[in-house]
Amino acid sequence: MSLAPNLTEIAFAAGAGPALVGTVAWSDYPAAARDLPQVGDGWRIDLERVLALRPDVVLAWSPGTPRATIERLRTLHLEVIEVPTYRLADVPAALRLVGDLAGTRATAEPVAQRFEAEVRRLRQQHAGGRLLRVMVQIEDRPLFTVNGRHVISEIVELCGGRNVFAELAQIAPQVDAEAVLARDPEVILGADGGIDALRAQWQRWPRLTAVRKGTIYALPADVVARASPRLPQGAQAVCAALEDARQRLR
Repeated sequence: MSLAPNLTEIAFAAGAGPALVGTVAWSDYPAAARDLPQVGDGWRIDLERVLALRPDVVLAWSPGTPRATIERLRTLHLEVIEVPTYRLADVPAALRLVGDLAGTRATAEPVAQRFEAEVRRLRQQHAGGRLLRVMVQIEDRPLFTVNGRHVISEIVELCGGRNVFAELAQIAPQVDAEAVLARDPEVILGADGGIDALRAQWQRWPRLTAVRKGTIYALPADVVARASPRLPQGAQAVCAALEDARQRLR
């Protein structure tokens, strides 16, 4: 059983999809994941439904699954394995872990290796470019961003950017417009909606460099904000945005 959409993706990519007995809301990729019974939304779990599905192993997401939920499941004598996905390297590690658990390592290993190879390629391709000040927006009402420990921040670094909110303590902190103005990002990356709404939101602050230079970009949320085997696809989108921004900022 998976308690996070990204872990559901990882399980399917590792060849363990047929072994999944349940998951949580927003587990929509691949299409087969939508047919699985749902036991909650990742934060609120129906314990009776979990028990009824009789999972041998429950995959919990370290950044997201509440500690109280993990401990409660363990008191019910369920084997809970916490899977961290804070960094890019955590995703291939998770693929191999799930492959070992499900006996599908032969499927998981090439997926993990392709992920690692693509990340290496992107890092080499974008090394040496001008360092850009970047803000990542994951929600707009209220305004939420990410700190330096979030995998999106690592992707920004890989593409030659610096997260202007990297030093904040929370992994997904709420900030205000004044804090954004003070840091004056050269690029704003939005992962919570379309480009028109994103640009309209920031037009109220025309002195922001990203507004003046037109370096505001909407990203495909599922492949950027979800720590899954599709992250290299998201990283390509981030790198393409930053390359375009460098041209505009010249």
